[in-house]
Amino acid sequence: MNRLALLRTIGTMSGTSMDGIDVAFVETDGRAQVRRGPAGFTPYDDADRALLRAALAAAVGMNSRDARPPVVAEAEGMVTTRHAMAVDAFIGENAIAREDVDLVGFHGQTILHRPADRLTIQIGDGQSLAQSLGIAVAFDFRAQDVAGGGQGAPIVPAYHRALVEASDLRGPVVLVNVGGVANITWIGEGSDPVACDTGPGNALLDDLMLVRTGRPIDRHGHTAARGRVDETALRALLSHPFFALPPPKSLDRNAFSAEAVAHLATEDAAATLTAFTAASIAGALPLLPVAPGHLIVCGGGARNPILVRELVQRVPCRVTTADAVGWSSDAMEAQAFGYLAARTLQGLPLTFPTTTGIAAATSGGRIARPH
Repeated sequence: MNRLALLRTIGTMSGTSMDGIDVAFVETDGRAQVRRGPAGFTPYDDADRALLRAALAAAVGMNSRDARPPVVAEAEGMVTTRHAMAVDAFIGENAIAREDVDLVGFHGQTILHRPADRLTIQIGDGQSLAQSLGIAVAFDFRAQDVAGGGQGAPIVPAYHRALVEASDLRGPVVLVNVGGVANITWIGEGSDPVACDTGPGNALLDDLMLVRTGRPIDRHGHTAARGRVDETALRALLSHPFFALPPPKSLDRNAFSAEAVAHLATEDAAATLTAFTAASIAGALPLLPVAPGHLIVCGGGARNPILVRELVQRVPCRVTTADAVGWSSDAMEAQAFGYLAARTLQGLPLTFPTTTGIAAATSGGRIARPH
């Protein structure tokens, strides 16, 4: 593809933190060229989040990615509708001509991820979204990798590599995305990216806050800042066998339990779970090919100064946020799915042996077009 053949895409992401829908505009060739445009966010309301949590609970017993128990079907309809509304609003707010958008990247909402069983489920109806928007939609990005024996996650390292290669960053760099689950991408010069999930990101802390306070998150780490880390509970949390596994590896949002902090006051429990996220990220770094010189935090965790402070104290390299290097902590994953949509359209690989454990670099995703 020549340098002028850029696709105009809108990427969307509704992550495991279930806070809402990130939307971002990207012009890209799906390779080295990436022009980042405006970004936005549409929050889920309390009823939406309650429905998603009910779908997560129902998904525990699912063994088929095509099954749709009633609450899961209802959640899928809600996710699709909310994405249509979010993209419509984004187009209007940013004066984007609908006919100039080539493709929408639609990740959907993950409700189950069991790669050992070759099963991953992201709800959201790509064909209905394409019909509603009148724009082609790329969706179902993870299924082909998982069906082929890969982990299906992390799936955005190709975008991380494009960002790093277009920057002036030197030496091995690690991007750490802290959403509901945390994951890292190692970028070394001349090498394929190496990636893995590291453990819980915000999921356990979000769940704790909802149960203890009725609030969905520990905003800016205010609750954790008032507590003290319980080292005994932290050691118990870090004893999970997942942490000793080499990358690539991935996990489900509900793979870990906060039982070890159940006896603690809310502030101490929040401090301990925040330290757990940081410690599990730090513990993954020795498993990488070469120690990084720079760790860049993105996702919701970049907005939590207590988590960033814990990382600074626990990792042996420089720590900054995506915003500090000129990227966007909030829009990173939505941008990534705009980029991956372009790669899907062109049949380019989304996943690699070093990122998901798939036997060979593998394309993925499906394209739905409006009738």
